[in-house]
Amino acid sequence: MRVIVSPSTVKGLLNAPASKSMTQRAIAAATLSKGTSVIRRASDCDDALSALGVATTLGAGVQCDKDTLTITGNLSAADNAVVQCGESGLCMRMFAPIVALLPNPVVITGKGSLLNRPTNMIAEALLQLGVTCTANHHNDSLPITVKGPLKGANITINGYQTSQLLTGLLMALPLAEENSEITVKDLNSKSYVDMTIQLLKQFGVVVRKDSDSYYRIRGRQRYSPQTYVVEGDWSSAAFLLVAAALKGTVTIRNLFGNSKQPDSAILKILTLVGANIVVNEQDVQVSRVAAPLKSFQFDATGSPDLFPPLVVLAAYCRGVSVIYGIDRLKIKESNRAVALQEEFAKLGVKIELVDDAMRIYGGSLVKGGVTVSSHHDHRIAMALALAAIAAETPITIDDAECVSKSYPDFFADLKRIKVNINVLM
Repeated sequence: MRVIVSPSTVKGLLNAPASKSMTQRAIAAATLSKGTSVIRRASDCDDALSALGVATTLGAGVQCDKDTLTITGNLSAADNAVVQCGESGLCMRMFAPIVALLPNPVVITGKGSLLNRPTNMIAEALLQLGVTCTANHHNDSLPITVKGPLKGANITINGYQTSQLLTGLLMALPLAEENSEITVKDLNSKSYVDMTIQLLKQFGVVVRKDSDSYYRIRGRQRYSPQTYVVEGDWSSAAFLLVAAALKGTVTIRNLFGNSKQPDSAILKILTLVGANIVVNEQDVQVSRVAAPLKSFQFDATGSPDLFPPLVVLAAYCRGVSVIYGIDRLKIKESNRAVALQEEFAKLGVKIELVDDAMRIYGGSLVKGGVTVSSHHDHRIAMALALAAIAAETPITIDDAECVSKSYPDFFADLKRIKVNINVLM
């Protein structure tokens, strides 16, 4: 799908899309519960649908009614059942330890970019827990075959690239026969782990966090079925809030200022650059101010999904902005640092990648009249659409349908806040 986005002034009121990461976690918890859970305001993005498919393969009964999911847990799978994770890295890393609770072999696979993501961290962790985990290829990629049952133990993992495997371990180990302790080296995405622990508590499971690097999990716990309401997604809403900071006024509902989602840090950055922000109990309003936006520095190591909208923001800020943490971008749907540098160069925006930092030279007019590529990365596509809103002339985005991975209604929502969009199939 090709999309043409023209310069526009934004104005309107939107509901934040549901958090895909919390939807996936809730689906996993409901699958592990003995009984029926109801998940309200669930995301319908591709990654959430992949998690639902995994739940079904693992024996759960699933009913869908608009944005409400009814899931009856029953963890089971046939020998060599195939768990299809789509392109979701969270599905792959979270469900691998859950699959390992089963005594029979199960195959975990995926599609597209997920087939290129490394699996060695999964195998290294599961082997410490008495699980057999073998890659079907010599290059440590999907598919992998997992055979449990998982046993509680004291293990050490690395959390530098992602916390998603830790999330899976924290969800699975409470159901092991033995107690467990996890030591985590170099954990970056600390807030995502806190989100997991918060959700587990709601489903009746207790994880003791002594520090960001040490967790204790009592075995033989039980998940209790719940009614769970998914909060709005700050990762997706960040694009809409930046759009308002550039060209107008937008109010986003179902966003909570006390959220544990790390991408709520977008409010801090918008304040730094000089946007006008009003935060209420369950909504946020951002408006453009007359004065030029100021450059900023921000460490995005703990919130790497903010890189794309922040690059757009920086392109329109006066001076040089610096965002740290580009090492976290190498194993996303694309190498996001390189993709952003390449595509924004077409728009006349200079980006330098130096060590672990990205330097964006802003303040000049962002040119349009060009065709850019999403690199089949949902957040790159959204960033390029965002850049077009305040550009000189329209920008054409190739392979724009990839936004469905996290935000299927992205272009429809842009239209709702008065962005001029032409979709070419």
